Amino acid sequence: MKQTDSEYIPVIGLEVHIQLNTKSKLFCDDFNEFGSAPNTNVSIISLAHPGTLPVLNRAVLEKAVKLGKACHCDIATEIIFDRKNYFYPDLPKGYQITQDRTPVCRGGYIPVKLKSGGVREITLTKIHIEEDAGKSIHEEGGDESLLDFNRAGVPLLEMVTDPMINSSDEASAFLYEVRRLVRYLDVSDGNMEEGSLRCDANISVKKASDSVLGSKVEIKNLNSMKNVQKAIEYEIERQVHHLEKGESIPSETRMYNAGNGKTYGLRNKETLNDYRYFPDPDLSPVRLSAEFIGKITEEMTENPWEIELQLEKDFNLPEYDASVISENKQLVTFYKEICKSTLNFKAASNWIMGPIKSYLNTNKMDIEGFPIEARKISEIINLIDTDKLSFSEANKLLFPALIKDPQSNVTDLLGKLNLEESSNDGEIRKLVRQVIEEFPREAAELKNGKTKLIGMFMGQLMRKAGGKLNPKVAKEFLMEEIG
Repeated sequence: MKQTDSEYIPVIGLEVHIQLNTKSKLFCDDFNEFGSAPNTNVSIISLAHPGTLPVLNRAVLEKAVKLGKACHCDIATEIIFDRKNYFYPDLPKGYQITQDRTPVCRGGYIPVKLKSGGVREITLTKIHIEEDAGKSIHEEGGDESLLDFNRAGVPLLEMVTDPMINSSDEASAFLYEVRRLVRYLDVSDGNMEEGSLRCDANISVKKASDSVLGSKVEIKNLNSMKNVQKAIEYEIERQVHHLEKGESIPSETRMYNAGNGKTYGLRNKETLNDYRYFPDPDLSPVRLSAEFIGKITEEMTENPWEIELQLEKDFNLPEYDASVISENKQLVTFYKEICKSTLNFKAASNWIMGPIKSYLNTNKMDIEGFPIEARKISEIINLIDTDKLSFSEANKLLFPALIKDPQSNVTDLLGKLNLEESSNDGEIRKLVRQVIEEFPREAAELKNGKTKLIGMFMGQLMRKAGGKLNPKVAKEFLMEEIG
C-alpha cells in the first residue's frame, strides 16, 4: 500500500493446496507422477466409470498427520469424507471428495520471520484432505480446450490460515515456511511451478477504527511466491482506491494476470453454500487410533525451524545459510557430514549453497543423487584453507573433475591437474621483485597509498606463475617489498 493509505489495514487469509508426493493417487492405484504424457496415469476409477468405488490411500493419512503434528495441530480421531458438488469439465465425477465438517487437523500455527525482525505465529484454521481435479488446457488462438486427467484424484492437503496476515511480505514469508516444512518432512516437493504448491488468497481491507472486516475477495491459483506478493499488493491498492471514492467492494473471485500485474473478476461469490456438501456414501468414517498417531509422532525428527536454530548455534552459521540448508533433511545430513572432517563450517555452507546447489539445479536432482562424497568436499576445503589450492581453481577445475570421476582421490587429481600452488617463498619473492622492476612508476604510486594497484600487481604475478601461486603469500611479500 502507499503511505497515504496507511489508515487502512489489509486482512489476508491464505488457502494453500499441497500436492502430496505419494506413489499413487488418493483413492486408486494410478501413478501420482508429474510430467507424464496426457491421460496416461488414469484408470476407470479416476475417470469415474459407473460402479467403481474409491479405496483410501493410507500413506495420505500418514503424511497428513505428520504435517499436522509439525504445525502443532489437534489431530482428529475420526474423520469423514464429503462430496463437494460442482460441475466442471476436468472433474469427471461431477463432485470432489474432500473434508467439510471433520478436517484431519484443526488449529496449529507456523512461525514466520518478519522483515522488521522477530517471529510471528500465523495460526491455522484447519488442514484437510481432498482430491485434485484434472487440468484444462486452453491453446492460444484455438477455439477448444483439451482435458488431461492425469492430475484427477491426486491427493492434496489444503492448509487454511486464519484471516490474520497483514501484508504481502507476511504472506510470501508464510508460503516460504510452508514450502520448507513440506520438503523437510518429505510430504511434498513443494514445487510451485509444477503445481505441487498452489495458493488462493482471500483479501479485504478495513479502516483501523473499524471492528468489522471488509468484503472478502478471493484470488485463485497463484503459482509462485512472486505472484502471490504482487497480486496481494495490487488487490490491496485496488480495494483502497474504490473505498476512497466511496464505492463498495463486491465479494467475488478474481484471477491474477502476471503479464500486466493486475487482477480481474471471474465470478461473484454466492452468499449461500452452493456446493451441497454431504458425507460420501462410498467411504466409511476413518478412525485414527492413538497408536497410529503416536507411531508417526515417534518417527518424526526435529522440524526445520529447530534445525535452523541448531545450525546457527552449533556451527555458527548466518541465519540465511541455516535457513537454506534446513530446507531439506538430506541436505542437513550432507552438511553435517562435511563438517565432520573440516572446522571451516562457513566454507562448507558456501560450497553447498554455491557449486553443489548449482550442480543439483542444473541436473534437476536432489542431494541424494550428488556423486561426490561429503568427505571429499571437506578435503577440498582443507586444501584451500592451508593455501595449497585457490577456491577459483577448486571450483572451476577440481570440482568438475571429481564430478566426472567421483571415485578418484582428491590429492591424486590435484597432481594430475597440476593445480597445487607454489608455496616456495624464495620463488614467490623473486617473482614479486621482477614485477616491481617492470612497473616502477606503479610501484611508487602503490607505496604512496594508491591501493587500487594491488589488483594489477597480483594479476601480473599470477600471469608469470601460470596461476600456480598462493595469493595470500604473494600479496604479503608484495607489500613487504614495496615498503
